[in-house]
Amino acid sequence: MSLREQLCEYGRRAVELGLVIGTSGNLSVRQGDLVAVTPSGAALDRLTPEMCPIVDVEGYLVEGELQPSSETPMHLAVYETTDAQAVVHTHSVFGTVVATTMTELPPVHYNALLLGGVVKVAEYATYGTPELAANVRAALEGKQAALMANHGGVTIGATLEQAFEATRLLEWLCEVYVRGLGVGKPTILTEEQLAAVVERALNPPEFPRR
Repeated sequence: MSLREQLCEYGRRAVELGLVIGTSGNLSVRQGDLVAVTPSGAALDRLTPEMCPIVDVEGYLVEGELQPSSETPMHLAVYETTDAQAVVHTHSVFGTVVATTMTELPPVHYNALLLGGVVKVAEYATYGTPELAANVRAALEGKQAALMANHGGVTIGATLEQAFEATRLLEWLCEVYVRGLGVGKPTILTEEQLAAVVERALNPPEFPRR
């Protein structure tokens, strides 16, 4: 599957799962010095491969008739400072709720470790600006996910599939936290508890054979 075909596939899935609405959200995937990105102003479930522009890592349009997403500078900033090969940005409901009310998403479940633990909320800045790109880059340091204040969420991965699954996990964690607040005060896992989970994962038990 080509890079552009991947954008169409995961763009459609993002809409189906309610992670974006209208023309919000954008995705990109990198190969070498080239980045395929979703176009500006297009609904992600209506993309065709030829609609997706390709830019180089310096932000110059290399191929395509449509303009790249306005968030392309943020995507390129992430590629510049991480090993990511794909970036997914959504306006999911629970992620945006947390992003408008919190400064971070605490680890209410040990699967938060898959995203790097505590998910930071990047300081607010106007979309598409260098300021937002810098804020997101800082919030992503050492992480697979970040939230963007009063905006949405962003995840990264070695593949577009991995970045997309990180988005799904981020939204699930945000939903667990938000719904938990409706019942009582969610219990936050301690550093010791999280460390024990890592130790368990690195040293799984061996079950005896008959």
